[in-house]
Amino acid sequence: MAPTSGDGAHIGKRRKDGESDAWTETDEREPSKAYILQVAKAAEKGGFSTLLLPTGKTCVDSLVIAAKLAEHTEKIRFLFAARPGYTSPAQFANQFSSLNYWSEGRANFNIVTGGSPSELAADGDFLDHDTRYRRTKEFITIVKKFFSEPSFDFEGEFYKLKHASLKERPYNPENVQVFFGGASDIALQVAAELADVYMIWGETLEGSKQQIEKVQKLASEQGRTLSYSISFQVILGDTEEEAWEKAHAFLDGFEPSSIEKKKELYIQKGDAAGVKHLYQLMEDSRQKDFKLGPNLWAGLAQVLSGNAIALVGTADQIADRIVEYVNLGFDKVLLRGYPHLEVIEQAGAQIIPRVKERLQAQKQYQGS
Repeated sequence: MAPTSGDGAHIGKRRKDGESDAWTETDEREPSKAYILQVAKAAEKGGFSTLLLPTGKTCVDSLVIAAKLAEHTEKIRFLFAARPGYTSPAQFANQFSSLNYWSEGRANFNIVTGGSPSELAADGDFLDHDTRYRRTKEFITIVKKFFSEPSFDFEGEFYKLKHASLKERPYNPENVQVFFGGASDIALQVAAELADVYMIWGETLEGSKQQIEKVQKLASEQGRTLSYSISFQVILGDTEEEAWEKAHAFLDGFEPSSIEKKKELYIQKGDAAGVKHLYQLMEDSRQKDFKLGPNLWAGLAQVLSGNAIALVGTADQIADRIVEYVNLGFDKVLLRGYPHLEVIEQAGAQIIPRVKERLQAQKQYQGS
């Protein structure tokens, strides 16, 4: 993931603007054009297939960044996040198609339905949880129609279009994938009906298995098959002891009052099922130093409200854990960490090759 709201080694360092609910909680490194391009090139060199460009009030606009990065890279794909409450489906389809066309198919999009209540309100979005997902369903349906039909009409609860069409369709419309996440019942249903890739945050093996099975069942009822993505923070050490020391050091900059405010902002006032589940994982593991399983840590959930579950250990240990999730059915794994640039370089040099070696050996063993 590109750190488009700032980056640094100390998550607890407050942003200059004084906000305490920022995505990364750090601005030691400005998300300048030069730095984000450096991150993208490191990801491309390191063997990552795709770079996620997040959305949010603290982030540089994901579409603008994707357009710039596509000009200066050759192979890496860009998964840029967008909110239905922020733009119209017609405008979004046109923007995405232009980017996809100019990048020769190196773009996909991640539809983000929710966000913190304060952030949604700042965008003028006051719909409740389930209503937002109904709007998302219409949004994705319309965008897909733009890509598959020369002209169409649509009339729904939220949108009405007449003789809608695109001047320029995506480079290869059949290869466009809709990435989508959400843990509530209505989110799972939308994913089953319309998503191509269902995304979840890091979770225990058993919990991840249960989430995949729920969506697989719903998708099967629709006659569809989805791809699955899981996301982790990465905290790497030459030894496991060193990795755990680094993990605990991340929290050194946070005062107890800051942790309590984070809890208030993202748990008590939020309606996102995924955030609530993340908080519960953290609370259930508190007495075990937030350890959810081998090399799996929920400690960062005290200070991060999104993708906060971390893989902690040596490169071999982290590779072993990733393969376990791949064997559950996750064919896409999103890795990120602080600072993003160094973690991308470490993952490219030490983790990705090990994962590929293990999967290849496993394939050869099963083949024999």
